[in-house]
Amino acid sequence: MKKIGLLLALVCAISTAHAELKLPAIIGEHMVLQQKQANPIWGWDTPGTAVSVTFAGKTYPATAGADGKWNVKLDAAPANAAPQTLVIAGTTKQELSDVLIGEVWMCSGQSNMGFKLASDWNGDLEAAASKFPQLRLISVPTTGSQELKTDFKGQWRAATPETASKFSAVGFLYGRYLHEILGVPVGLIDNSWGGSAAEAWIRRETIEADPRFQTHMGFMRQREADIVSGKAKAEHEAALAKWKVTAEKAKAAGKTAPAAPQSPEAWLTGNSRPGNIFAAMVHPTLGYGLKGVIWYQGESNASRAYDHANLFPFLIEQWRKEWGQGDFSFYWVQLADYMAEKTEPTESAWAELRETQTKTQRLPRTGQAVIIDLGEGKDIHPRNKHDVAARLVRWALVKDYGMKLPYRSPEYQSHTVAGDKITVTLDCFGSKLRAFDVAEARGFTVCGADKVWRNATAKIVAPNQVEVTCAAVAAPIAVRYAWADNPVCNLFSDDGLPVTPFRSDDFEMTTKPKPPAKS
Repeated sequence: MKKIGLLLALVCAISTAHAELKLPAIIGEHMVLQQKQANPIWGWDTPGTAVSVTFAGKTYPATAGADGKWNVKLDAAPANAAPQTLVIAGTTKQELSDVLIGEVWMCSGQSNMGFKLASDWNGDLEAAASKFPQLRLISVPTTGSQELKTDFKGQWRAATPETASKFSAVGFLYGRYLHEILGVPVGLIDNSWGGSAAEAWIRRETIEADPRFQTHMGFMRQREADIVSGKAKAEHEAALAKWKVTAEKAKAAGKTAPAAPQSPEAWLTGNSRPGNIFAAMVHPTLGYGLKGVIWYQGESNASRAYDHANLFPFLIEQWRKEWGQGDFSFYWVQLADYMAEKTEPTESAWAELRETQTKTQRLPRTGQAVIIDLGEGKDIHPRNKHDVAARLVRWALVKDYGMKLPYRSPEYQSHTVAGDKITVTLDCFGSKLRAFDVAEARGFTVCGADKVWRNATAKIVAPNQVEVTCAAVAAPIAVRYAWADNPVCNLFSDDGLPVTPFRSDDFEMTTKPKPPAKS
């Protein structure tokens, strides 16, 4: 009995030592809560513990469930730049000081979203000018897992020259515009990972259940099986041995050795495995009050643009369902021009990916910043992020905050054919067309019934119309504009927004998966 008593006392002592109120990193000092919206606040404590959350003179009760989690929803409140304290009491007590209320945006995607302000062409000046105590920043570390994570290491910080320089350039500049124009606090969450695939940002179970993605998911399951079985490891060891020979030869010749082949196990926790980023990086932030998301991703999915036509809108729809806050705004950056310029018409996976992005605007509360003029042929990370952020924020200022500004790039509307001429009508959204640098509108190609694309001559014939001809095509049937990885094109709205790349045809996409060969 004495031993049992000692054991019980020890268990109680251990339980008491570990009984502690715990909060996720996303909920902490210096955070910004989304204005005019009921904001979830959550954390963990000993199961069954009564928890209270006090903020702005009101207390909200909760009870920690069997898994220790508790949550409340704060009443909606208008923007408030005066620092407030949020007090949470349970087994222990925490006081979160300097809490503001304003606008909160998630900045997500791959490396062009993760691209730091310090690397922007004017990053040194932008950082030096970044003393904004009411502009708050937090970053989610890059990590991948199939297990749903509930937290990450990070904390909210005010924008200073030091914190801003290390933050997403597009995200920071976007948020700074909002902060200065709206005059309210702004919170920015950098949740990006370079080279990531869109399917990694979606909950694994949901993408597995959708028949549209079964072909790709079948490949993914096979890859997982190969890694677990050791087949991939054996292939890696053979590749590694071959690389060592090549590396030694390069070293002896005074040349730079190629990068070593990556271990297949790394893929299991990497940024391409379906569900990995959702589980490890999105899930810990899930439910935090947002105004919306800005997104810059697509390069890693360009070779599978055909599937991206379904995958990208699916991602947006799933995130909205996961957050449970309705159709929050979701704005993205279309792929920039990249790789070598080609003077002759060509098919392009990047052009097809851009088309899928444009078509995703069919979803409510979405919008696209076209940057076909801002890329760098030899660098997939163009360093002018200021103009990217400026084009993105126009969408928010108009659609979310009611301002009257030019915000949308001209888009293809229709075309007519008369003899050897195609007249293209564009929706200029209240503006008119202009050709940059020269009078001729460049970047058009046409084809006849043979479906062979040829360069065309084009001229603006009306505020929203372009006449396109090609001497080698007497009876054109279709027209394309800026249809290349890195097109030579110069058509803009009079407000300075580039015309959205387009095609009038519905020819089969080159990125459409080929059916398996018959044995």
